[in-house]
Amino acid sequence: MMGSMIKKPIIDPKVLEQLDRLGPDELELFLLNRGNYRGALLSATRMINEMRVNHNYGVLETLICGHAYLAAGLISAGLKGQDRVGIEMDCDGPAGGFVVDSSAGGSVRGYLRNAPIPIDTPPESFDTRPFIGDGTLSVTRFAEGSKQPFTGHISLAYGTVAQDLANYYLQSEQTPTAFHLSVQFDPEGTVIGAGGLLVQAFPGADEDIGKQLDTRIRNLPSLGGLVANGADSSSIIHDYFHEFEAAEVGTREVRFDCACSKDRFARFLAAMPIDEIKDIRDQGPFPLRTVCHNCNTTYEFSQSEIERAYQMSR
Repeated sequence: MMGSMIKKPIIDPKVLEQLDRLGPDELELFLLNRGNYRGALLSATRMINEMRVNHNYGVLETLICGHAYLAAGLISAGLKGQDRVGIEMDCDGPAGGFVVDSSAGGSVRGYLRNAPIPIDTPPESFDTRPFIGDGTLSVTRFAEGSKQPFTGHISLAYGTVAQDLANYYLQSEQTPTAFHLSVQFDPEGTVIGAGGLLVQAFPGADEDIGKQLDTRIRNLPSLGGLVANGADSSSIIHDYFHEFEAAEVGTREVRFDCACSKDRFARFLAAMPIDEIKDIRDQGPFPLRTVCHNCNTTYEFSQSEIERAYQMSR
């Protein structure tokens, strides 16, 4: 069995100290208004820092892709078995969009289309709209046992991951939904906290309560800031949603993880047209380096390994 995803070590002592102080990432599930609304609260400072290190992202790249990771992690709360969900954004802004996915088991992976983001001057704020622009958002559901996935599309209306995803759920799935996505940086650009919130109405939920919840979520302080200061999921839910009869129902794991492996890339090579794999075998370069877009793991293949791939393809 060949190697699998490689996580680059986090070596910044400030980040390591913060992660040790905050403890493990977690996804807390809860109900509101006697079960008429479901919620998920994600603390994911480790996941965002691991993603950043593996992809070698700067502040702006970490912010936008971090929001996408948080959203995918939150959506995983509604998955079961072998279900997966993918979120793709294609846009004409400098970021270009992103591709992320998550599984029912809590693994999250993905990448920003343009990294580094081509900008002439450092951003003056954390407003993502100038870097996203116009485009489309797609959500694809891979349900266990289904013969084919289901994909819904909308045009971008806001230029923020949270607002455009909420609009997707309302337009494509007719489900009122609110997201709050937050990555907190210190003055040096270090990620010191990352958190996300999803609240979703069940059919027949009281619309007045929904409006109150929407106002509450829009007025929440930065979840990334709360997490950075040590607030745990239970305290955040209690402090901000107790009057909505919040009831916690369970905790799930969420992590930066990718199913790629050197075995899988070897099979990709063996599936190439015979002339192409023969040319690589004869001309190199060696080692041949292949990169997984989703996690940025590099797999190297020697000439003898390419020879084996060539023999497999014949």
